[in-house]
Formats: sequence, C-alpha cells, structure tokens
Amino acid sequence: MGANFLSLATSALTASSVSWNATPFNPASVPLAVRTPYLSAWLPQGAGTALNGAWPQFWTGSTLGWAGYIRVDGATYTFLGDPVVPGAKSAVQKSLEFTSTQSIFVMTAGPVDINVNFLSPVEPTDFLKQSIPFSYLALSAVSNDGGSHTVSVYTDISAEWVSGDDSLTVNWTTTTGNILTHQVMLENQELYTEHNDHIQHGAAYYSTQNSSSVTYQTGQDAIVRAQFINNGVLANTEDINFRAVSNDWPVFAFAHDLGTVSTTASVPVIYTVGHVRDPAIQYIVANDVYQPRSIYFWSAYSSVADLISDFVGDYFAALGRAQAFDRKVQSDASAISSNYAAVVALSVRQAFGALEFTLSKKSDGSWNADDILIFLKEISSDGNVNTVDVMMPAWPIFLYANPPLAKYLLLGLLEYQATGQYPNAWAAHDLGKSYPNATGHNAGKDEAMPLEECGNMLIMVLSYTQKSYDTSLITQYTDLLNQWTGYLIAEALIPTNQISTDDFAGALANQTNLAIKGVIGIQAMSIISGILGDTVNQQNYSSIVQRYVPQLLDYATSSDGLHLTLNYGNESSWGLSYNLYADKLLGTNVFPESVYDMQTAWYATVVNTYGVPLDTRHTYTKSDWELWTAAIMTNTATRDMFIDSVYKYAADGESNKPLGDWYETYDGTVYGFRARPVVGGHLALLAL
Repeated sequence: MGANFLSLATSALTASSVSWNATPFNPASVPLAVRTPYLSAWLPQGAGTALNGAWPQFWTGSTLGWAGYIRVDGATYTFLGDPVVPGAKSAVQKSLEFTSTQSIFVMTAGPVDINVNFLSPVEPTDFLKQSIPFSYLALSAVSNDGGSHTVSVYTDISAEWVSGDDSLTVNWTTTTGNILTHQVMLENQELYTEHNDHIQHGAAYYSTQNSSSVTYQTGQDAIVRAQFINNGVLANTEDINFRAVSNDWPVFAFAHDLGTVSTTASVPVIYTVGHVRDPAIQYIVANDVYQPRSIYFWSAYSSVADLISDFVGDYFAALGRAQAFDRKVQSDASAISSNYAAVVALSVRQAFGALEFTLSKKSDGSWNADDILIFLKEISSDGNVNTVDVMMPAWPIFLYANPPLAKYLLLGLLEYQATGQYPNAWAAHDLGKSYPNATGHNAGKDEAMPLEECGNMLIMVLSYTQKSYDTSLITQYTDLLNQWTGYLIAEALIPTNQISTDDFAGALANQTNLAIKGVIGIQAMSIISGILGDTVNQQNYSSIVQRYVPQLLDYATSSDGLHLTLNYGNESSWGLSYNLYADKLLGTNVFPESVYDMQTAWYATVVNTYGVPLDTRHTYTKSDWELWTAAIMTNTATRDMFIDSVYKYAADGESNKPLGDWYETYDGTVYGFRARPVVGGHLALLAL
C-alpha cells in the first residue's frame, strides 16, 4: 500500500476543528433546501462556519437571504443567516447532523436550545411527491436549564431567491387564510431563461400554517428584523413599494409565539420554501416542434396554493417517510463501511436536486399522465440538458433508488433521436445546450463524444431493462440501439483521437478505458438481442466481443503485466479503469477476473493522500470514478482505500462549496465543479 495512505479512515476526523458535534462529519457545504436546479440552498460550512455564521447560498455561491431569530425571555438570538441588525446576540451551534434527506442543527440561545431541521424529501418511488419543488424548515425549542421560558421564533427569506441579478425589480404578495404565504417574483419574466444559473421565470413561495400565534410582515430587511428583535412579534403589514432585489432588500417574514417552553420540546413550527414556474421545460418533438412541459405535480393540483396547503399538512408524514428512507440507505451503505455510509448520505440530495419530473398536455388540455419525462441539469459544468455522460456516472443512484427513474431519464433522448432529426450516426451528447431548453441538436453540433455516448446509452438501457424487467425501451428503440452498436463495432477496438466524459483531461487516441466501454456496449447489445429473440445478432455481437477482448488486452496491458495503460503503447501510463464497472453491473463478464485482480493490486501502489489520480496526465481525480473503481476491486482493503480517500476529501474542511467531484489527490483542492448530480455514482457499490 502506498506510503501516503496512512490512516485515511481516521485522519479526516481531525481535518477541521469545530466547536460542535458533527455526525457523521462536517461537510464543505451543508444541503438546506435542495430539491431542483432552482431550489438549491446550501450553508457554506467550510472548516467550521456555523448556521448563523454565513448566509445560505445558491449552489453557484450567490447569496440566498434566509434569516432566523429566536427570542428567549426578551433576549433575541440569531440562529440562521448572518443578518447585522442591532439588538441580537448569536446563538451557539451545539451540533450538526446530516442524513440522506435532512440537515439538523441544534443551537443554544441562552437557557433554550432550538432544533433546526432542514428536510428536503427524497421520494424516488412517488413521482408526484418527488416532483414538488418545495422543502421544509422545522423549528422546535426546549429548555436546557430545567426552567420555563417565554419563546418566540422568526424567519424570513429575501428576494434573492428569484433572480441571479439583484438589480432587477420584483413584486410580491402575502396571502392569508389557513396558510400564510409570501410570494415573490420578477416583474419582467423571461421564459426558459437563466441568469447566473437562476431561472428568470416563476415565483418563490414562503409559507407557514396560520394561527393566532403567528404574525407576518414584508419590507426592508433591517426594519422587519428590528421589529421582531425589539417586539417579539411582527406588524401584519405589507410593503407595497415594489423595487429591485437590492433596493432596501425586501424580505418576507413570519414570527411564531411558542408561549412557555420547558423541558419538553415544543411542537415544531413548519415553514416551506419553494420555487414554481410553468411551463418548466421546452422539449423538441417531431418536425422541429418545441413542446412546453409542466412539472408533474400539476396533474394533481389546480393551483400553487392547493399544493402548498397539502405540502404543509404533509410534514409529519413526509418526515416519517424520509426517516424510513434514511434508515434504508444508512443500513445498506453501512454494510460496506461507516465511511461509505457517510459519503452516500451527503450525495443523495445533491443527485436528486438536479432533476425535474414533467408531463405534457393532450390536445384537449388535459394532462397526459402516460407522457412522463425526467430532465437533468448538468449543474456547474456545461448546463446542458440530460447530458448522457453526466447521467452515466450518476446512474447507480437511480438504479438503486427506483429503476423507473432511469427509464424516464433515457426516454427523452431516445424519443428525440428516433424522430430522425439528430443527424449523426452516434448517440447525442445531450438534449439541449442550455437548461431548461431541451431543444436538441438538429445540426449535429453537440459536443462530440461518439464512443463515450454510444457505450453509455447501451449500458444504461440494458441495466434499466435488467433491473426493472421492462422490455419497452429495447423493443421500441431497437433500431437506434443497433445503429449505435454498429458504430462501436467499427470504432471501439482502436479508438481515434477523441474526448471521453473526462473532457477536461483532453482528447487522446487509443484510450483503453473508452475501448473497454465500447466492447461492453457491444456485449450489452448482444444480451438485448437475446432478450428480443434475435439470436442472429445476439451471436454475431458476442462473437465480435470474443475477438476484440484478447486484442484489447494485448494492446492495453503493460509489458510487465502490472496494469492496464491509459492508452495503447504508452507503457508508463495508467488510469482508473472505471468503465469495467459496467461489466459487473450488467453481468456481461467480458473481461477475465485476472484483469480486476491486476488493477486492484496496482492501485494500492499509486494512491496519494486523497485517492488515486484519474490518470497519469494529471494528479487530480474524480470522486464518482473513485467509487465506481472501488466497486470492482477484488479485495476489501483496496476497496476501502478508495472509499476512505473520498471520505477524507469530503470531510477535510478545505472547501466551502457543495460537494465537488473533481479534486486534487495530493491536497484535496477542489477544481471547478460543484453540486453536480454525478455524485449519484457514489452509490455504485449499492447498485450491484
């Protein structure tokens, strides 16, 4: 084992020094409200920033104003955000815990502790619930000194939740009734348009259950917050001076009087925050027509108000479902290791937070419940729609959580290419250059990754079919699948100079890992053909693979027999052969076990402080490919070496950005990526 690999499993525990208890560790950025590409709020925790030590941020790093105060016996403490208003002290963070769906803080405000639970439900088997672009904040208080205390709480959001440009004008309303809701939106809406990755269409909503103990107020941040600090209640007034986001910073606030709090925790106060737009996506169908698509929940609700009412009322049931999901993930991942369970828990919301579930309408205006498509934003890199080589690394989480997720992610790509509008012989790179515009590439000018994407599509389609026992995709799109297989037969054995999914590493001819993917893709089509009863193609494709594999291994194995090379003939080169994972996932058994044994032995000799480099051109790596590789190691020591390396990186306190998948193996420096859904690949060991 490499000399740099010393106590990776334990050294991360002391990588950052904080004053609170952290379970399982302190992540770089804590997910707070993470449901969609546009509802994505995080605490930039870094080496030890408390919940009230910084403003929550959008995944890009722009501020999302979200403030919280607790008033105890007339003294006010800040527990959320970083508002600077005279008269408030700072609560002291006591603990942080995160699970797959929750981030739970305990803050001490003098003689009272406040429990702050951010719940972003993950409901993979219920598309309607998973499609709801809302998240929960729940607050409860308890005495920590044995006495009784008078307590009230306050929260607000700013207009920063609706635009990436703070100079733009917003307007807002407050709706009263059984549910209190603040709605804020841009005055000038731009359909299907982003600014700094914020959508410029739709509205943000902040809501709570109404009662006699609740007050509300909208207005300038300092004024509204001072009203609570000084009085413990809000004025039930609305500022109607609509203005720019940054012009006297309008905020939208609620306050709750909890009454007397003692040693029994108070009943939680529930807030919901969300962002809704309609239509949500434009999608290319036949004849270059753009179809407007709406979020799935609209099939069950006629208004946002009805949706919010149900969502607020569902909190305790949603919490129960979330806890059950958390327990399942924790149990499954802990069977591998506690460090693995920690990494997986941090990855789940991030992966699901890139998805939107959509429906179309029939010609009579009714919802077409049979026309489900899931769209994925390539967050923080290209911003493309349903990027095939982003879906592929994320794929394990969808297979693990609910295989039909995989079907509806693939379907948009398959339907589009089946129209014949995409002109290339290989599989498309994505469904559209800029989310939320799934407008295709009829000119064929998408980023060219021909071997990469053909292999990916065949592997993903077969893996879905195997996990679901549903043959609808392979039956309907047989011609496309055969077309892409033909491309692989012609090109996979000796790959031309081209890029792979790791495009930042540059183009390279004769890439071993691409050849591996291509050959497995051909064998995948052999299996598909067998399922369809096409024994001619089944046998033909399989015989081609049987010819290719010995040649590939001859070209790609170093002369000393110690490892596969990065590219043919480059004796000193090597890389993560993560594409072998598909051979195990599909059960294709294309490559002999000796190859896995060879790679397992080799990686243990080249590990750095934070993992094994992606390849010999650089010393950086990617966390998704580290854990794909972990899944194919033939001994637990090397498997755990990869897992513990990623754990150490995730817990090192060197970044304050949502988990980045691309980083330096020597010092953990994060490269440009953050918050990307590819962390779904961290569940690679659970999908096998």
